[in-house]
Amino acid sequence: MTATVDHSVDSASVDRGSATAPVPTHNAPPKPAGPAPRTPARRGLLGTSAGRKAVMAVTGAVLVLFLIAHMLGNLKIFISGESFNHYAEWLRTVGSPALPNRTLLTIAEIVLGLCVLLHMWAAVSLARRASKARPVKYAAKRKSQANGYATHTMRYGGVIILLFVIWHLLDMTFGTVNPKGGDATPYDRMVAGFQPERWWVTVFYLVAMVLVGLHLRHGMWSAFQSLGLTRRPRVRSALQTGAAVVSAVLVLGFVAAPICIMIGVVK
Repeated sequence: MTATVDHSVDSASVDRGSATAPVPTHNAPPKPAGPAPRTPARRGLLGTSAGRKAVMAVTGAVLVLFLIAHMLGNLKIFISGESFNHYAEWLRTVGSPALPNRTLLTIAEIVLGLCVLLHMWAAVSLARRASKARPVKYAAKRKSQANGYATHTMRYGGVIILLFVIWHLLDMTFGTVNPKGGDATPYDRMVAGFQPERWWVTVFYLVAMVLVGLHLRHGMWSAFQSLGLTRRPRVRSALQTGAAVVSAVLVLGFVAAPICIMIGVVK
């Protein structure tokens, strides 16, 4: 009787051994390194929120200084028409005869225009970045200075202010829409521009100046917050008062002349 050898056990053992045997691995070639992720340092200062806030602060400070100087110049209309015209002429001839007329005035206008564009760019880009960072609105509204009435008028108020600046240049600087035309003296254009029959121009001017005041007050407060100056209650209260006072003085200084012209105090 021939004995048979059962190979099933050996086959199973071999299969199990093959299945559990270590599989030889080969070192894969390293993948080429991709471009490094963009970081604030690689994007530059203007690519960061802090950099754009700095742009807003610097351009805002330049515009505030311009508003103060412009307001003081407008108040010369209460001295006399000759004083007001002399001030306007001085702006055109400052630096003469070393420089041609309007050289420094043109440079100042270019700088102011760039400041306005950069200020608007920084404001819009920061608003978009904040919207992307918080795509879902809060379930409950939180009361704060940032959510006050000034914030809600910043966007549309800025558009109205821009439209007013364009109209003001056409009216008082170039005389295109002024009743006296561009050949009249600055004093005559100023008086003619705010006559009672042009009450809508005066109303437009008043609305624009109030929006400038709100814009300035909110902008100053935001700058104080960014600088970390509002942490102590006493300092915070003083800065709030200071921002409100500066804004109110500028608004009153600008609206004084149009109102006095309209009611006949300045003729």
